[in-house]
Amino acid sequence: MDVLGQRYIARNGYVRFFSEAPLEDIEAVNQEGLSIFQTSSGKIAFTISIEHFEFDKKLMQQHFNENYLESEKYPNSTFQGEIVGFSAVSGKQELKARGKLTLHGVTREISVTGTGFQEGDRIVLEASFPIKLVDYNIKIPKVVMYNIAEEVEVTIKFEYVPYEEN
Repeated sequence: MDVLGQRYIARNGYVRFFSEAPLEDIEAVNQEGLSIFQTSSGKIAFTISIEHFEFDKKLMQQHFNENYLESEKYPNSTFQGEIVGFSAVSGKQELKARGKLTLHGVTREISVTGTGFQEGDRIVLEASFPIKLVDYNIKIPKVVMYNIAEEVEVTIKFEYVPYEEN
């Protein structure tokens, strides 16, 4: 059960991005997101390794890492902020997260609406939100501009368990 101020950890957070464009849809999934959530304060942080996004087409994955997100230079995306409205009661509840998202070396304030629920000692937080590539200095070459949308949809789902220090 939730103890006031208890920290929770998610070690295999799901992050998906989806780009719907005239010539093709592009989807990538990363299931290695790491996050910490403190229930009493609502403070939350997560980090996502960019190179762990998986695509159906390996060439697309290579271009994503080398040309667009430059994962050698910017290996992670992070979020630090807080969840507003979380309560350790049964049932799904609407939540708002606000904080700083860092992607491709650019940090911006964002506010995202999502849902969450607690079931036993497990907490699940989910959200979907748009990201404009231009806001994070992600440049799309003109030659492929009909293949990649200027705005992508990001979906996250983190399943947390109580954090235990060793």
